[in-house]
Order: sequence, then structure tokens, then C-alpha cells
Amino acid sequence: MNYPAIVYQRDDVDTVFAGNLPYRHTKRYEVTVIDRDPDSPIPDRIAALPLSSFNRHFVTENLNHDVYTLYF
Repeated sequence: MNYPAIVYQRDDVDTVFAGNLPYRHTKRYEVTVIDRDPDSPIPDRIAALPLSSFNRHFVTENLNHDVYTLYF
């Protein structure tokens, strides 16, 4: 993998029901920005997306991981 990198996976689907039938599905994704630079501008760009929220930050093998929850 080349860095910086963005890794994402579908995490959940929020379903709203109306009249006992599914009315709307909103998919939730876990988006991880992986970069060697701890002050990378990429996490700020992810944080600026609509319905995005910061989840956690961790460092492993000298790589910074910023994890966001994103609804789309």
C-alpha cells in the first residue's frame, strides 16, 4: 500500500420504517486515513464532508490513522 491512503468499509445501514415497511436506508461507512505525516491535511478534508464525524486516532508502525464515521 502507498501512503497516504484512504481505506473504507461499509459499517452499518440505518433503516427508517414507515407503515412497517422500509422507507429509507442510510449507509454508514468507516473511513480511515493512513499517513506518515501526523499533520496531514487529508483528515481535515474528510472531516469537512457532510455527515462526517471523527471517531478515533491511533498510531501503529509509525503510521497515523484517523478514523471517521461517514453517512452516505
